[in-house]
Amino acid sequence: MTTGGAATDAPPPSCPLCGAANRPFAEAHGRRYRRCDGCLATVLDPRDRLAADEERARYATHENDPADARYRAFLDRLGKPLVDRLPAGAEGLDYGSGPGPTLSIMLEERGFPTAIWDPFFAPDPAPLERTWDFVTCTETVEHFFEPGFEFERLFRLLRPGGILAVMTQPLLDDTDFADWWYVRDPTHVTFFRPETFAWIESHWNWTLEQAAPSVFLFRRAPPVVETG
Repeated sequence: MTTGGAATDAPPPSCPLCGAANRPFAEAHGRRYRRCDGCLATVLDPRDRLAADEERARYATHENDPADARYRAFLDRLGKPLVDRLPAGAEGLDYGSGPGPTLSIMLEERGFPTAIWDPFFAPDPAPLERTWDFVTCTETVEHFFEPGFEFERLFRLLRPGGILAVMTQPLLDDTDFADWWYVRDPTHVTFFRPETFAWIESHWNWTLEQAAPSVFLFRRAPPVVETG
C-alpha cells in the first residue's frame, strides 16, 4: 500500500541512520513512523515533523532549573557513571543542552569543565570546531532528524579514548509502541532498539557500555601506541 500517489514499485526511503530500506511501521497520535530493515531504528515520517518554530516553542516550555534537586538527580543517572570513568581534568561538551543548561554546571562542580551547544538555545558553533574528552547527550538523540549525520559529528567531536554519554529511553516492546509515553512527544522523532545501539557501536568502532536502563556510554578507541 502506498500514500501520496507514489508508484507501487517505488523503493522505500533510506534510513537516516544507516541507509538501509525504511518501511512503514506504525501510526500513533496521528503521526506515521517507519522502521529500518538494517539497524532497526524507528523514525518519524518526515512529513509529520513539527516546523522549526513549533519545535523550538515546545522546547522552551521545558522547566530545566539548575536549582531543582529532582532534575539534578535525574541527570545524575548519566552524570555519576560518566564522572566515575573520566580522568582528572577532562573537558567536555553538553550537546543539545536545551533552554536551561544544568548537566554542564553539575560536571563543572565536580571539576570537569563543560561547554554547551544547542541548535536553538546555544547555537554558537565554536564548541563544534574542536574536540573533547567527553560529550553528553541527555534526552537529545531522540530529537535527531538525521541521526547518521549527528552521530558522525559526535564521533568527530571526541578525542581518541573519549566518551559519548547518551541518555534516552530504548524501544524494547514493539507491541505497545502506540501507547508508549515516549512516542506522545511530537519532538521525539528517532527511537533506538538495542540492535540500533549495537549497529552504532560497530559502525563507528566504539565500545558500548550500558550503565543504566536509559544510559549508554560509547567510548572511542584509544590512541594507537607505537612500539619499537
